[in-house]
Amino acid sequence: MTATERRASLSLASIFALRMLGLFLVLPVFALEAARYPGGDDPARVGLAMGIYGLTQGFLQIPFGLASDWWGRKRVMIVGLLMFALGSFVAAWAPDLNWLTAGRSLQGAGAISAAVTALLADCTRDEVRTKAMALVGGSIALMFALSLLLAPWLAGAIGLYGIFALTGALALVGIAVVLWWVPAEPLKHSQPSRGSVLEVLKDPALLRLDFGVFVLHAVQLAMWMAIPALLVAAGLEKTRHWQVYLPAVLASFLVMGMTLFPLEKRGYLRAVFLGAVSLIFLVQGGLLWAVSAPVGPGLGLLGVLLVLFFCGFNVLEASQPSLASRLAPPHARGAALGVYNTLQSLGFFAGGALGGWITKTHGPQGLFLVCGGLMLLWLLVAWPMKAPGRHVAAVVSGAEPLGRPAS
Repeated sequence: MTATERRASLSLASIFALRMLGLFLVLPVFALEAARYPGGDDPARVGLAMGIYGLTQGFLQIPFGLASDWWGRKRVMIVGLLMFALGSFVAAWAPDLNWLTAGRSLQGAGAISAAVTALLADCTRDEVRTKAMALVGGSIALMFALSLLLAPWLAGAIGLYGIFALTGALALVGIAVVLWWVPAEPLKHSQPSRGSVLEVLKDPALLRLDFGVFVLHAVQLAMWMAIPALLVAAGLEKTRHWQVYLPAVLASFLVMGMTLFPLEKRGYLRAVFLGAVSLIFLVQGGLLWAVSAPVGPGLGLLGVLLVLFFCGFNVLEASQPSLASRLAPPHARGAALGVYNTLQSLGFFAGGALGGWITKTHGPQGLFLVCGGLMLLWLLVAWPMKAPGRHVAAVVSGAEPLGRPAS
């Protein structure tokens, strides 16, 4: 990577990290802590409060992505982080589950994922794009693991109210990063050619990625409606769940570095991608078999399955947005990633809301059966994919954006 590419990758990954740490700190303790609020005795309402963040994200990712094409990535990022911070402070103040749901909804209104990934794509060449996206994906996964370590302690020390206040403060730090660390935008947003949603919705390859990111994040969030309870049933106290999660995430980073980047260079990106989807499908089958056994899943089996899940998840988190940015025309990159992130956000919402309902009505067996079916459907949809070719160009501050790569 060039110096500009490294600076863009690290600074934008840090924005994702600050924002996602705040979100993930809530995830391991939300279902337990929200039950203490008035109205929190209904698992379906708690699942809605957890997942509604994704619903508002879904409504606003496309408008924010288009706005970043028209008026600039960094302006949109600052507005979005301000809205996210406001929602966090509303949730910190919330006296009941309804207000908590409203705060989560307002958090989701800070839909900056498309703008951030579009700026990262603007600042990097195709041949290093997957590495740049992997830094973002890796920062997200690392924050997830860190949140599992810190969340139980923070919940006991400052409560859910304090965690939301901390989330708002982290968003304000993110604004400072945008202003003083993120490189200048290389793409000129005053150009007459502006991206449109219709243009990117006509591309079958982009639509396959959109469907895939919906399924991936729906399955991810739905799984965590059951995984913490399974770990407790296996004999691991909730305050020690990080002892399983953290090694699983770190091991998955090692596997991703040993497989994704070398195999992509050799032209095997499609095989790695489909292999990662298949791996998560097999994990769902393993979880279904484990919870159906008379004695229930053991701690060792759960640990192995979570390592395999994070291996597949991190490969897909790095490769999918890289593929989307390379397939999209530069003038419509914000629009394309807006659609992509809309489906990602809707996946979060579906995973939280439907995952809670399925767990309530059909138990973990029904949950993992549905998750496995979704992964199998994704594998069938993704099968015709072709990895894009590389467009060789240097990207420096102030350079023109890269052209669309050959399919």
